[in-house]
Amino acid sequence: MEKRAHQYKLTLEYLKDSKGETISADPIELIFENHDDIFSIIERQKNKDLFGDQQQATEFAIGLKLFSEVMLKNPKDPLFEELAPAFGAFMKRLKAIPASDAE
Repeated sequence: MEKRAHQYKLTLEYLKDSKGETISADPIELIFENHDDIFSIIERQKNKDLFGDQQQATEFAIGLKLFSEVMLKNPKDPLFEELAPAFGAFMKRLKAIPASDAE
């Protein structure tokens, strides 16, 4: 039976380099699937206010979900062998953090 997944499209555009110079590069468009509702996760991370910055919460959630989904799809890859146990503990700790009352 095929697992159901959410489908997303992410577009990454290079705007400026570290010197502030405008860069002309073709955008990268990525269509991918994830077992989670990433928009819901972004909102939960914003509500936790971990970093005191809504944009950083969004960056964190997107990066984490992209990384963790690749790790889940490749559980036997030796690259993740040492990381998997620590990552599992990290995710449990993250999920246990309550939403901020700062709203």
